[in-house]
Amino acid sequence: MLKIKEAVIVEGKYDKIKLSSIVDAPVIETNGFRVFSDREKQNLIRKIAEVKGILVLTDSDGAGLVIRNFLNGAVDSSKIKHCYIPQIEGKEKRKSEKSKEGFLGVEGVSDEVILNAIKSSGATVIGAESERCDVEMTKADLYDLSLTGVKNADRNRKRLLRHLNLPDYLSTNAMLTALNCLYSLEELRELIKTLG
Repeated sequence: MLKIKEAVIVEGKYDKIKLSSIVDAPVIETNGFRVFSDREKQNLIRKIAEVKGILVLTDSDGAGLVIRNFLNGAVDSSKIKHCYIPQIEGKEKRKSEKSKEGFLGVEGVSDEVILNAIKSSGATVIGAESERCDVEMTKADLYDLSLTGVKNADRNRKRLLRHLNLPDYLSTNAMLTALNCLYSLEELRELIKTLG
Protein backbone atom coordinates (compact mmCIF):
# COMPACT_ATOMS: atom_id res chain seq x y z
CA MET A 1 0.00 0.00 0.00
CA LEU A 2 1.35 3.42 -0.98
CA LYS A 3 1.13 6.00 1.80
CA ILE A 4 0.89 9.65 0.78
CA LYS A 5 0.48 12.88 2.72
CA GLU A 6 -2.21 14.47 0.57
CA ALA A 7 -5.90 13.60 0.52
CA VAL A 8 -6.98 12.21 -2.85
CA ILE A 9 -9.98 13.79 -4.58
CA VAL A 10 -11.89 11.47 -6.95
CA GLU A 11 -15.15 11.73 -8.86
CA GLY A 12 -17.27 8.91 -7.43
CA LYS A 13 -17.72 6.00 -5.08
CA TYR A 14 -16.22 3.34 -7.36
CA ASP A 15 -13.09 5.45 -7.76
CA LYS A 16 -12.94 5.77 -3.98
CA ILE A 17 -13.27 2.01 -3.51
CA LYS A 18 -10.45 1.42 -6.00
CA LEU A 19 -8.10 3.98 -4.40
CA SER A 20 -8.83 2.90 -0.84
CA SER A 21 -7.50 -0.57 -1.61
CA ILE A 22 -4.10 0.63 -2.88
CA VAL A 23 -3.39 4.02 -1.28
CA ASP A 24 -3.08 4.89 2.40
CA ALA A 25 -4.60 8.37 2.32
CA PRO A 26 -8.00 9.95 2.84
CA VAL A 27 -10.10 9.66 -0.33
CA ILE A 28 -12.85 12.24 -0.89
CA GLU A 29 -15.54 12.03 -3.60
CA THR A 30 -16.77 15.08 -5.52
CA ASN A 31 -19.95 13.19 -6.42
CA GLY A 32 -19.29 14.13 -10.02
CA PHE A 33 -20.61 17.51 -11.11
CA ARG A 34 -22.51 17.91 -7.83
CA VAL A 35 -19.39 19.60 -6.43
CA PHE A 36 -20.14 22.65 -8.63
CA SER A 37 -23.24 23.55 -6.61
CA ASP A 38 -22.37 21.94 -3.28
CA ARG A 39 -20.82 24.75 -1.21
CA GLU A 40 -20.40 22.48 1.80
CA LYS A 41 -18.39 19.94 -0.22
CA GLN A 42 -16.29 22.79 -1.63
CA ASN A 43 -15.61 24.05 1.91
CA LEU A 44 -14.65 20.54 3.01
CA ILE A 45 -12.18 20.19 0.14
CA ARG A 46 -10.69 23.64 0.86
CA LYS A 47 -10.25 22.83 4.56
CA ILE A 48 -8.59 19.51 3.81
CA ALA A 49 -6.37 21.22 1.23
CA GLU A 50 -5.22 23.73 3.85
CA VAL A 51 -4.35 21.00 6.36
CA LYS A 52 -3.00 18.17 4.19
CA GLY A 53 -2.96 19.33 0.59
CA ILE A 54 -4.98 17.52 -2.06
CA LEU A 55 -4.16 15.32 -5.03
CA VAL A 56 -6.79 15.47 -7.78
CA LEU A 57 -7.26 12.16 -9.60
CA THR A 58 -10.12 12.32 -12.09
CA ASP A 59 -10.93 10.28 -15.18
CA SER A 60 -9.03 11.17 -18.35
CA ASP A 61 -12.19 12.24 -20.19
CA GLY A 62 -13.86 15.61 -20.73
CA ALA A 63 -15.94 15.42 -17.55
CA GLY A 64 -12.85 14.66 -15.47
CA LEU A 65 -11.10 17.67 -16.98
CA VAL A 66 -14.03 19.97 -16.16
CA ILE A 67 -14.06 18.80 -12.51
CA ARG A 68 -10.26 19.12 -12.29
CA ASN A 69 -10.37 22.68 -13.67
CA PHE A 70 -13.15 23.64 -11.26
CA LEU A 71 -11.13 22.38 -8.28
CA ASN A 72 -8.06 24.18 -9.60
CA GLY A 73 -9.98 27.45 -9.31
CA ALA A 74 -11.56 26.61 -5.95
CA VAL A 75 -8.41 25.70 -4.00
CA ASP A 76 -5.19 27.62 -3.32
CA SER A 77 -2.80 26.54 -6.08
CA SER A 78 -0.02 25.85 -3.57
CA LYS A 79 -2.21 23.21 -1.89
CA ILE A 80 -3.23 21.20 -4.95
CA LYS A 81 -1.39 18.61 -7.02
CA HIS A 82 -2.68 16.82 -10.10
CA CYS A 83 -2.41 13.15 -10.95
CA TYR A 84 -3.24 12.06 -14.48
CA ILE A 85 -4.08 8.57 -15.65
CA PRO A 86 -3.41 7.80 -19.31
CA GLN A 87 -6.24 7.53 -21.81
CA ILE A 88 -6.67 3.76 -22.14
CA GLU A 89 -9.46 2.49 -24.36
CA GLY A 90 -11.88 0.04 -22.80
CA LYS A 91 -14.89 -0.24 -20.50
CA GLU A 92 -15.27 -0.86 -16.79
CA LYS A 93 -16.38 -4.37 -15.80
CA ARG A 94 -19.51 -3.15 -14.03
CA LYS A 95 -20.75 -1.18 -17.06
CA SER A 96 -22.57 -2.63 -20.05
CA GLU A 97 -21.06 -0.13 -22.52
CA LYS A 98 -17.94 1.97 -22.95
CA SER A 99 -18.05 5.55 -21.73
CA LYS A 100 -18.98 8.27 -24.21
CA GLU A 101 -15.31 8.87 -25.04
CA GLY A 102 -14.37 5.19 -24.83
CA PHE A 103 -11.68 5.47 -22.13
CA LEU A 104 -11.30 3.63 -18.84
CA GLY A 105 -11.89 5.74 -15.78
CA VAL A 106 -9.97 5.63 -12.51
CA GLU A 107 -11.94 2.57 -11.39
CA GLY A 108 -11.07 0.68 -14.59
CA VAL A 109 -7.30 1.10 -14.90
CA SER A 110 -4.87 -1.25 -13.19
CA ASP A 111 -3.46 -0.64 -9.72
CA GLU A 112 0.00 -0.37 -11.26
CA VAL A 113 -1.09 2.44 -13.62
CA ILE A 114 -2.59 4.39 -10.73
CA LEU A 115 0.42 3.90 -8.44
CA ASN A 116 2.83 4.97 -11.19
CA ALA A 117 0.69 8.03 -11.93
CA ILE A 118 0.65 8.99 -8.22
CA LYS A 119 4.42 8.55 -7.89
CA SER A 120 5.05 10.75 -10.92
CA SER A 121 2.51 13.41 -9.86
CA GLY A 122 4.67 14.98 -7.17
CA ALA A 123 2.55 13.56 -4.35
CA THR A 124 4.36 13.35 -1.03
CA VAL A 125 5.09 9.64 -0.63
CA ILE A 126 5.72 8.68 3.00
CA GLY A 127 8.29 5.90 3.43
CA ALA A 128 8.14 3.01 1.03
CA GLU A 129 5.18 0.69 0.74
CA SER A 130 3.45 0.83 4.11
CA GLU A 131 0.72 -0.74 6.14
CA ARG A 132 -2.30 1.38 6.88
CA CYS A 133 -1.75 3.76 9.81
CA ASP A 134 -3.72 2.78 12.92
CA VAL A 135 -3.48 6.08 14.84
CA GLU A 136 -6.52 7.64 13.21
CA MET A 137 -9.92 8.02 14.85
CA THR A 138 -12.27 5.08 14.51
CA LYS A 139 -16.02 4.59 14.65
CA ALA A 140 -15.54 3.50 18.26
CA ASP A 141 -14.13 6.97 19.00
CA LEU A 142 -17.19 8.54 17.35
CA TYR A 143 -19.37 6.35 19.55
CA ASP A 144 -17.47 7.49 22.65
CA LEU A 145 -18.03 11.10 21.55
CA SER A 146 -21.79 10.43 21.10
CA LEU A 147 -21.60 11.02 17.36
CA THR A 148 -22.87 7.59 16.33
CA GLY A 149 -24.79 4.65 17.78
CA VAL A 150 -26.33 6.50 20.74
CA LYS A 151 -29.46 8.51 21.43
CA ASN A 152 -29.20 11.98 19.82
CA ALA A 153 -26.15 10.94 17.77
CA ASP A 154 -27.74 12.28 14.58
CA ARG A 155 -28.43 15.65 16.23
CA ASN A 156 -24.92 15.78 17.74
CA ARG A 157 -23.30 14.86 14.43
CA LYS A 158 -25.25 17.47 12.45
CA ARG A 159 -24.53 20.16 15.06
CA LEU A 160 -20.80 19.40 14.89
CA LEU A 161 -20.75 19.32 11.09
CA ARG A 162 -22.63 22.63 10.85
CA HIS A 163 -20.25 24.20 13.37
CA LEU A 164 -17.31 23.03 11.24
CA ASN A 165 -19.06 24.29 8.07
CA LEU A 166 -18.97 20.76 6.64
CA PRO A 167 -21.79 19.01 4.78
CA ASP A 168 -24.34 17.77 7.32
CA TYR A 169 -25.36 14.96 4.96
CA LEU A 170 -21.99 13.18 5.32
CA SER A 171 -22.30 9.50 6.14
CA THR A 172 -20.49 8.27 9.25
CA ASN A 173 -17.64 6.92 7.10
CA ALA A 174 -17.30 10.15 5.12
CA MET A 175 -17.42 12.21 8.33
CA LEU A 176 -14.72 10.00 9.86
CA THR A 177 -12.49 10.54 6.81
CA ALA A 178 -12.98 14.31 6.96
CA LEU A 179 -12.39 14.51 10.73
CA ASN A 180 -9.22 12.41 10.43
CA CYS A 181 -7.94 14.89 7.83
CA LEU A 182 -8.67 17.92 9.96
CA TYR A 183 -8.32 16.99 13.64
CA SER A 184 -6.63 14.68 16.09
CA LEU A 185 -8.87 12.80 18.51
CA GLU A 186 -7.82 15.15 21.35
CA GLU A 187 -8.57 18.24 19.27
CA LEU A 188 -12.00 16.86 18.40
CA ARG A 189 -12.74 16.05 22.07
CA GLU A 190 -11.89 19.64 23.05
CA LEU A 191 -14.00 21.05 20.24
CA ILE A 192 -17.01 18.94 21.25
CA LYS A 193 -16.64 20.14 24.86
CA THR A 194 -16.91 23.73 23.68
CA LEU A 195 -20.12 22.93 21.81
CA GLY A 196 -21.68 21.73 25.06
